[in-house]
Amino acid sequence: MEDTFKRLTDLLVEKNEKLSYAQARTWIELMWEDFESTYAKAGRKYRGPEMTEQIVRRWIQQYGPVLHEMKTENPKYKHLINRDDHLTH
Repeated sequence: MEDTFKRLTDLLVEKNEKLSYAQARTWIELMWEDFESTYAKAGRKYRGPEMTEQIVRRWIQQYGPVLHEMKTENPKYKHLINRDDHLTH
């Protein structure tokens, strides 16, 4: 799983140079967790980490370039994502 998260983090950093590696990793974990929990709450059968990776990759392609503009209210990630000092310039 660590290799998957690293690959996805590297992809996000490539798509959005304004995010630090640590901030991109946080976004990957948030997207991963969000997809899996939402999918489970909807009563869907778990289709494995490969499907989750595919969805997160799609989100990176679609939203990755603007993720640095987003804020979150999720208390687990809020202190990491909403900090401007993690942004590279």
